[in-house]
Amino acid sequence: MKIICIGRNYSEHAEELKNEVPSSPVIFMKPDTALLRKGEPFFYPEFSENIQFEAELVFKINKIGKHIKSKFAGKYFTEFTLGIDFTARDVQEELKTKGLPWEISKAFDQSAAIGNFLQTKDYDLNKIEFSLKKNGEIVQQGNAFKMLFSIEKIIEYTSKFFTLKIGDIIFTGTPKGVGKVEINDHFEGYIFDKKVLDVKIK
Repeated sequence: MKIICIGRNYSEHAEELKNEVPSSPVIFMKPDTALLRKGEPFFYPEFSENIQFEAELVFKINKIGKHIKSKFAGKYFTEFTLGIDFTARDVQEELKTKGLPWEISKAFDQSAAIGNFLQTKDYDLNKIEFSLKKNGEIVQQGNAFKMLFSIEKIIEYTSKFFTLKIGDIIFTGTPKGVGKVEINDHFEGYIFDKKVLDVKIK
């Protein structure tokens, strides 16, 4: 199982981090050890003083595929949920300044939290509303129609380079509103008004 992540997929998020809006999906990867399963706490790592949260729609691949056209991409997933891409922002910025790869700031252990999966057949995938609460207050809100690249376009693009396999997970990017994580924070993620994600910071 691999975790494929898309960066800068919402123009407002790209702007808040002062990044250029991309013309094609920006891809980075996380290993399976990055997965934080439901019910597990996130332990604040000692190598960073600025871990940030990024709420994202997450899709699970259910069929092996390569060079998948977007019009057929819907056949390759049936489940989705909300996840948090935890980012060591201070580490990332230092690496970027040096022109170095920044995997360690994104792909460290427990950096990919995922919630309970829902069936895609029950939703209009172009109009999925989601939100993230931190200590009971909404800190991020998003809608799939604001994504620069839809899940179908993401699958088409990524499958040019990587064979997609059953169980692979795709994080589709975060809207604006990312912020700092503190020990004892409590995060709750929602698809519309349905709670699917619950993560406590230790």
